[in-house]
Amino acid sequence: MKIAIISDTHDNLDNLRKAVEIINSSGVAHTFHAGDFTSPFTIRVLKDLKCPLTGVFGNNDGDRLLLQEKFNGMIYRQPYITTFNGKRIAMMHEPAFIEALRDSGHFDIIIFGHTHEPVIRSEKDVLIINPGELGGWLYRRPTFVIVDLEDMKAEVIELTGR
Repeated sequence: MKIAIISDTHDNLDNLRKAVEIINSSGVAHTFHAGDFTSPFTIRVLKDLKCPLTGVFGNNDGDRLLLQEKFNGMIYRQPYITTFNGKRIAMMHEPAFIEALRDSGHFDIIIFGHTHEPVIRSEKDVLIINPGELGGWLYRRPTFVIVDLEDMKAEVIELTGR
């Protein structure tokens, strides 16, 4: 089973459309958004996902009430903790508590955003992932991540050149 992880979309609807197309064609079962949707109108693109979406608020998300309304309550305050396909997942926007969550022994995957730089690393049997910036505004390298939960392998997907 695969999950997609996106973050820091910052209203770049063109990049979001490209990512949704790739996610839909990759057999992804669930998409996680690690914050900074920015505006509620991103739902216009994200509604085309063929899988459920769960997100957390980021520091640049403006109208949180309308975001939550448009996304049917599937955007949460951070950290968001869930179990998906037997994997314990913690998701946040800012990376403030990564070490504490990792050291707790309670999680298989920790997701974060905010830095706009992709990270995939394994520490103490925990897969730590930042999908980078899907918006591409800061580093001009729009990325997201797809994770195969069966073998816990994660891959950065770069939109540049697509």
